[in-house]
Amino acid sequence: MDETRVIGVDLGGTKILAGVVDREGHVEQRREHSTPTASQDELLAGLDAAVEELLTDEIAALGFGVPAQIDQRSGRALKSVNIPLKDMALRDRMKDRFGLPVGIENDANAATYAEFRFGAARDVDTMIMLTLGTGCGGGAVLDGKLFRGWAEFGHIVIEYDGLPCQGTCTGRGHLEPYVTGVAATKLAQAEFGPAVDAHRLVRLANEGEPRAIQILDGIGRRLGAGIGSLVNIFNPELVVIGGGFAAAGDFILDPAREILRREALAEAGYRVPIVRAELGTAAGLIGAGLVAIDAVG
Repeated sequence: MDETRVIGVDLGGTKILAGVVDREGHVEQRREHSTPTASQDELLAGLDAAVEELLTDEIAALGFGVPAQIDQRSGRALKSVNIPLKDMALRDRMKDRFGLPVGIENDANAATYAEFRFGAARDVDTMIMLTLGTGCGGGAVLDGKLFRGWAEFGHIVIEYDGLPCQGTCTGRGHLEPYVTGVAATKLAQAEFGPAVDAHRLVRLANEGEPRAIQILDGIGRRLGAGIGSLVNIFNPELVVIGGGFAAAGDFILDPAREILRREALAEAGYRVPIVRAELGTAAGLIGAGLVAIDAVG
């Protein structure tokens, strides 16, 4: 049996998840910390601390899933919208710091990789995934191989000159400002007051509050518009929805399915299921571990 153990680190906009991962996707010693966002130096120090807490002599490699555009040739994290990370030679920096092989990947790509290997998409060869949390990330597996390009699906345009995008993105009408937990919180507070966030909005919908259900329905329809474009490009067998805001469940997925049926070509809207991710908050961590295992070879 292969006893390879690696450390996977899932860097999010609000928290860092780290754990020891094996080749079967099992997670040991999972740890969670708040993401330091005051500066890039503090952010890197937080990543170092997350690794150091778990590092032992048996660790073969490190993997990082980060919410940034990744240049795989140079190992650089080019730019992040929601955290202070820009043009950082992250792979080399972590290799030098810890003396181990290092793999890096966009956080949503990493979560997609995990769901493909061990989660909701383990029985298909081509799939796309959207992660709904602080931002909207995405990833794709095409003919059994993780697409390691940007896959910035949250920044596809669904409405010309629409809402400003989040964070440092200068675009307008992107999918992200319509479908994230941040977007849901803004809509909830406009309707119910400042004490209501996205999680409370979902609870209200579960209690039968019609205004909450209507807000989530609108989010789901915009999500379906974005998915329709992705289905028309990639022709996947499956669409997986993950991230913390996936907890809204069928309140957003049913309207998304309705719009997909309208927008997808060649009856794909009736053929391609939209399902929730199975690995929950562990998906990005497991995917970062898989990236580390790939770095071992």
